[in-house]
Amino acid sequence: MFTGAGTVINVIAIILGGSLGMLVGRRFSDALRVLLMESLGLVTMVSAVSSAARIADSALVKALPTGGPTIVVLASMLLGGAIGFLLKIEYRLEHFGEWLRRRFAQQGDGTFVDGFVMSSLIFVIGPLAILGAISDGLGTGLEQLLLKSSLDFMAAIAFASTLGLGVVASAIPVGLYQGLWTVIGVFLGSIMNPAQIAAMTATGGLLLAAISLKLLNIKQIQVGAFLPALFIAPLIVSFF
Repeated sequence: MFTGAGTVINVIAIILGGSLGMLVGRRFSDALRVLLMESLGLVTMVSAVSSAARIADSALVKALPTGGPTIVVLASMLLGGAIGFLLKIEYRLEHFGEWLRRRFAQQGDGTFVDGFVMSSLIFVIGPLAILGAISDGLGTGLEQLLLKSSLDFMAAIAFASTLGLGVVASAIPVGLYQGLWTVIGVFLGSIMNPAQIAAMTATGGLLLAAISLKLLNIKQIQVGAFLPALFIAPLIVSFF
């Protein structure tokens, strides 16, 4: 296998899963589509809880003062949200999605942006996207990205059955994001220690929880604005 093969497989899995979901989804009733979205929302919440639980990771607890992990995550969310708001990240994501819709989708496809933004965030947030890509860059194996590809394939089927072509288009940011981490793995090796990874994962868990609330139609949160928090968390840990 060549370097970056894991990300290529992941991108193909999303495209195939999204395409299959669009074909099958046409036969789904509205009630079944709602059920699928609710199922994805609940599964995403489970993933969010699992990721957020890393706030109690032993490496993170040992690296910080008492109560430090909670403060790190809180500070990351506050700073990240402020930076994301100032940089208009949510708006830029939606604007990019609108551009793709005009470029590739039929006019009036109102679900394209939702499918693109939500599925992009879900596919890139989490430790597998980062650790798997770095492992691929280091040449130590593709197991993590193969697992992620399997999960993303199933999720893409369910998402595309209700949200359409935007889910397929989300393969673009996934390829760019994981490709970047693969390059980092090639040139810099392992750039984060276990404590930093745990802080990033716990912070990502909160973002996944926000996505879950959107999928369950409970609360509409500008998740994209909080993306900088993922990178601020390991930086704060590095000070300790």
